[in-house]
Parts: sequence; structure tokens; C-alpha cells
Amino acid sequence: MKMNTINTTIILGLTTISLFAVPAVKAQCCAGMTATAVADTDTNAIPDKLKTCPVSGEKLGGDMGEPYVFVYKGQQVKLCCKGCKKDFDKNPDKYLKLIRAADKK
Repeated sequence: MKMNTINTTIILGLTTISLFAVPAVKAQCCAGMTATAVADTDTNAIPDKLKTCPVSGEKLGGDMGEPYVFVYKGQQVKLCCKGCKKDFDKNPDKYLKLIRAADKK
């Protein structure tokens, strides 16, 4: 019984430590979501030339911090924050059209 209590204490202690190991918040957008840069590992992706988030319309960079970047079907996508990814995933074709239209300009 003592060993079980010790294991639980250690696990809870590690969980508490990991909660505070999160980097400082730089910018707020989309109802409290923070912008987080994500490495683009697909170097052959078509670049996203939009200067605003296709989901929220917020300006990318500047006060918002670094955009949330990922690759979807060979297209680089830049969003103002990770929170916009949920909306992007609901209708990705709608947002890809906006991104690709900016590429033609």
C-alpha cells in the first residue's frame, strides 16, 4: 500500500512540473488561444502568401506573434493561432481557395 501511495505522489508531482514547463504566452487571439509557430517539415509545399489568417481574417505576425504553420495536401497553411485549425479542419477546401487565390495575384 505504501508503494502505491509513493508512485501516485511521484506521478502527480511530475504532472504538476510538466504543467509549468509551458513557454510564456506571447500573443492572444481567437478567444484566448495563443499563436504558436510549428515547423514546416515539407520543403516542397506550395507557399502560403496570404498576409492574413484565412479563418479569422487577423493579420499574420506583428502583434499576434508567429503564425501557426502546417502543410495540408501539399499546400503550406498559415493561421493566426492553433485555435483556428479546428475551423480550418471543418472546411479546408474553402480556406485553400483563399490561399491559392492569393498565390495567383
